[in-house]
Amino acid sequence: MTTTASASVHASAVRVENRAVLIRGPSGAGKSHLAFDLILAGRSGQLPSAMLVGDDRVHLEASNGQVVVRPARELTGLIEIRGLGIRRCDFAKEAIVGLVVDLSAPDAARLPEPEARRTRICGVEIPRIPVGAGYAALPLVLAALIMAESSAFAQSPADCSKGIGNHISPTIATE
Repeated sequence: MTTTASASVHASAVRVENRAVLIRGPSGAGKSHLAFDLILAGRSGQLPSAMLVGDDRVHLEASNGQVVVRPARELTGLIEIRGLGIRRCDFAKEAIVGLVVDLSAPDAARLPEPEARRTRICGVEIPRIPVGAGYAALPLVLAALIMAESSAFAQSPADCSKGIGNHISPTIATE
């Protein structure tokens, strides 16, 4: 395994199916809240599956052109749930980062420029969602994970009745 760079960062991560959503933002922006919402979305069937990788601090490492995320050893399996405190949670030991969500992002826009929808971590370019302060991140993340045709998480048309449903189609359904 060829390692090119590594870092410990203030972020949370949730593995959705076989890729991780890395959640960044300032303290109090809602990183843990979004992580828990994604885990609940996986349990309710809105996502294929979702499991905590790490909350509050994670370790990132570039390897073979991908970024691998792991929990910080002292926080492994722990997540903060505002109003309940620190709780123990099932967790994944590692995952490849497939999407970055930046909360309270100063460059968030209604129709973000293409360069705002990508970021570089440890020299690797990764899709990104900039979310403005005060905006609900979960609907944006769910849309990115289940509706984009190019997403690794997207359902194929064969998975949906009449070929329409949880994915974007270039045409409007007329039925």
